[in-house]
Parts: sequence; structure tokens; C-alpha cells
Amino acid sequence: MPEFLRVFDVKKATYLGGYKIKIVFGDRRSGIVNFEKYPKRKGVFEKFNDIEFFKKFYVNTELGVLSWPDDIDIAPERLYELAIGSSSAQNLLS
Repeated sequence: MPEFLRVFDVKKATYLGGYKIKIVFGDRRSGIVNFEKYPKRKGVFEKFNDIEFFKKFYVNTELGVLSWPDDIDIAPERLYELAIGSSSAQNLLS
């Protein structure tokens, strides 16, 4: 993986209640992502309707992603965009 993409790596994730998770990224920036709309999506994210399942998230340190059981994860670039802001993510990718 190119080194500049390591800024998106998820380093730490803390459950804050409901569908909110505080995420610390590879560049040491952090932000809160509210996943409350994810359970309404089709497919694997329907499992988030079970809040107990949602709370089983973990940081996959090998891949630098936020993950759940059953091989569910969300692209770290997307999490960065949600937590820090889309302009910051776009600037790093361009």
C-alpha cells in the first residue's frame, strides 16, 4: 500500500453509544462517525439493526480498517471522509 494511504488507517475506535464511534486515523486525526443510517442499507449492513452486533466492531490492524464479524468492514477512506471531512480526504487523495 502506498505510504500516503496509511493516513487513512484506522488505529483506534471507541464506542460512544448508539451508532456513534470515535475513530483515530494514521495521521493522528480523529473524529466521530454516526452510523445510524447504515442499518437502513441493504445487504450486510442490515446486520447493524442488531445494536449488539454493531457493538462487536474491532480494528483490523493488519488492514487498517474498522471491521465487524462476518467479514464486514468499511473502507477507511470513507470513514476518514465521514469523520474528518470530505475535503480533507479528497486533498490527500489528489
